[in-house]
Amino acid sequence: MWESKPGLRGFLSSVDHKEIGIRYLVTAFGFLIVGGVEALIMRVQLARPNQALLTPEQYDQLFSMHGITMIFLYALPVLSGFSNYLFPLVLGARDMAFPRLNAYSYWIYLASGIFMYASLVMGLAPNDGWFSYVPYALKAYNPGPNLDFYALGMVFYGISTTVGSVNFVVTFLRMRAPGMSINRVPILTWGTLTASVGNLFAVPSVSLAFLMMWTDRQFGTHFFTQDSGGQPLLWQHLFWMFAHPWVYVVVLPAMGLVSDALPFFCRRPLVGYTVVVLATVTTMVLGFGVWLHHMFATGLPFIALSFFSAASFVITIPSAVAVFAWIATIWTGRPVITTAFLFFAGFIAMFVVGGVSGVMTAAVPVDRQLTDTYFVVAHIHYVLIGINLFAVMGALYVWLPKMTGRLLSERLGRWNFWTVLIGFNLGFFPMHILGLMGMPRRVYTYEADLGWGTLNLVTSAGSFLLAIGILLLLVNIAMSLSNGVPAGDNPWDAPTLEWATPSPPPPYNFPVVPMVASRHPLWEERLGETEAGHSELLRGPLLADGKEALATSGLDAQPEAILKMPEDSYAPFVVTLAMSVGFTGLLLHEWWVAGAGGLGVLAGALVWLWPEASLGQKAEREA
Repeated sequence: MWESKPGLRGFLSSVDHKEIGIRYLVTAFGFLIVGGVEALIMRVQLARPNQALLTPEQYDQLFSMHGITMIFLYALPVLSGFSNYLFPLVLGARDMAFPRLNAYSYWIYLASGIFMYASLVMGLAPNDGWFSYVPYALKAYNPGPNLDFYALGMVFYGISTTVGSVNFVVTFLRMRAPGMSINRVPILTWGTLTASVGNLFAVPSVSLAFLMMWTDRQFGTHFFTQDSGGQPLLWQHLFWMFAHPWVYVVVLPAMGLVSDALPFFCRRPLVGYTVVVLATVTTMVLGFGVWLHHMFATGLPFIALSFFSAASFVITIPSAVAVFAWIATIWTGRPVITTAFLFFAGFIAMFVVGGVSGVMTAAVPVDRQLTDTYFVVAHIHYVLIGINLFAVMGALYVWLPKMTGRLLSERLGRWNFWTVLIGFNLGFFPMHILGLMGMPRRVYTYEADLGWGTLNLVTSAGSFLLAIGILLLLVNIAMSLSNGVPAGDNPWDAPTLEWATPSPPPPYNFPVVPMVASRHPLWEERLGETEAGHSELLRGPLLADGKEALATSGLDAQPEAILKMPEDSYAPFVVTLAMSVGFTGLLLHEWWVAGAGGLGVLAGALVWLWPEASLGQKAEREA
């Protein structure tokens, strides 16, 4: 009764969190490859002075789509893939709190990505960067539909992010196994929970900003038009109120993956669980108070800059707490040097480099020198690739065997790690020096006598080496799927609940709901945690009357209700199609098409929410 239908029917209607998680991972890696190809084309253009591979307009579209792809279509969705797959498993649940909403979040993500990439196929891609500053992004200076694709696409994408965040928050609060009190929750979930709460506050800001920009461009409103009483700087405030917390949204879940998996290979629990949780939450809270450090060069009053500069320095403290906890875990453990461990160690090193280069720009005088130079490009890549990609690659070596039942090759994994590590640092560290030498970002070429040629050539070579490293990962995954060594249920001798299930897990995850009495239910005996009551992984509630799951209390995870989980449904897919039609109508100014899409959304929502027949009624009907 939990298993999805075979073939295309199951693909379009499934609400299984594991299938949706894998789809997120595959789609995000698809966008990573596309964004990587865009980066390589740009690096060929910049490898030598006065190159003419691209025109200025082509280069503008390429770097804009590269930024949009990596920041929005790869960095968060790939983490959502892990979270979707692992959340119910590590919490001891059978599915997410809202399975159909979960499927809907994926379809909207895919549709919004296709919507924005349709612009590139048509040669009309966004051409003002992922930040799209006004007044350059307004109709007077950018009359084509390029920015309309981006503005509507981001409003569309924001729906996926919002509903997904709601699902993670409710799942965390109400779907934990009995006994999994708030201080026993696997640390992996804290990063996703914190990022999800952050999304619920940050995404409305940018969705509003893009909607306002679109109405300025289409209907002559004046939110950002200086001559008509608008305020161009308002765009930057609204955008960075979202975009700086977004940095932590794509970092904190990655930190959670490392905090959860690193102890597997150190053969001991994470040092300072409680302080790492507090550091995670504090980082997100402080992240909402530092957006102005992206605007130090805009002429704002110095008293405001001083407050935000101080906040930008303070936010390094919780990050440093997490770094010391990881190092202490390695130092006091007995590390087993696997490919995953190497990626996590590389993650810590890149985290430090990215953090140090970031805190330099917290000083207003330094930022004024470095803003809009390649130093900032280097910093953001150390944060988004050094922190995100290294954690994701390590996590794939850990949890892909759980998803597929097959281990990845450790020998090829070592080649994968060293190629990525060397290529990444060769590709991005010289950008710090280029920035200090004055090379501005977003230039499509440069003169030979500026002295930037050699470092740009090194950067381009490193970028291609990094691409080879990512290709080695994909080869390793393909080889594992075809003839990898069987993984078994718990190849890492790990302590959390997902490793108590077969590899891959059954559609219902757990035949009975596990009952938890400690933070490490599979390590209780070796850690001496059995005094509090041994975890009963096979003696919880059976819940066999149809598709059922258990709801528990928010703090102590005491059973409170039995939930009737929804069946598979085409409704999320249909609503997404209708919504895509609506946004296309808005883009083309075909209002009847937009209206038809809106009616389709209402009809699909009605089918989605229509009451289902009970198990007894179904049996009666079949009889």
